[in-house]
Amino acid sequence: MVNQSGTELINPFKLLERVGIRQGNRVADLGCGSLGHFVFPAAQLVGAQGAVYAVDVQRSVLDQIERRAKDQQFWNVFPVWSDIDVFGATRIDEGSLDLTLLINNLYLSQNRPQLLREMARLARPGSRIVVVEWKTTASPLGPAPDKRIDAEEAKKVLESPLIEYHDSFEAGPYHYGLIYYRTDKQLEDSAPSS
Repeated sequence: MVNQSGTELINPFKLLERVGIRQGNRVADLGCGSLGHFVFPAAQLVGAQGAVYAVDVQRSVLDQIERRAKDQQFWNVFPVWSDIDVFGATRIDEGSLDLTLLINNLYLSQNRPQLLREMARLARPGSRIVVVEWKTTASPLGPAPDKRIDAEEAKKVLESPLIEYHDSFEAGPYHYGLIYYRTDKQLEDSAPSS
C-alpha cells in the first residue's frame, strides 16, 4: 500500500502520469526523502520490468526506503547512496535512465552546475528530466519563500546544451514543474570552463 500523506501538495501518480512514465521505465528520484513519496508510486507504474532508483545522501533515509520496499514487496526499488551535487558520484549506469526526477531539491543544491551534469550523465538521450520546485508564494509547508527558486531562475540554472527545455506545468497548488529532454550532446563537449 502506498503512503498517501502529502498528496494534497503534489499527487505523485498525477505528476508521474503527466510527465509520461511508462511500464518498464528506469526511473531515478534524486533526493528521494524518507517517505519515498515518488519512489513507490513510480515502482507501481513501471511494473516488474522497470526499475526505480531511490537516491539520497542520508543513509538513514535509504534504510527506511529499503525496509518499506521489502515490507511491501517492491522488488524493483533500489536504494542508492549518493551526493547528487557531485558529478560522477551516483552509482547508476551512465545514460540508462528513461525518467529522472529532481523534486524539491534544486533550491537546496550547493553545486547546481555539477547537479545538472550528474542528471544529464544518468539520463539516456531523448529521456525526460523533470524538475519540480516550490512556488515562491507563501504556503503552509515548505521552506521560507526567500529560500525558494522561481521557475524563471530555475530555467536559467538549467540552461545547458545537455538538456533542452520542453514544457512547464502546475504540480499542485504550491509547486511548478519543468520538463526537459536529454540531448545527444556529449558530457565532454559541455564541460564548464574553469
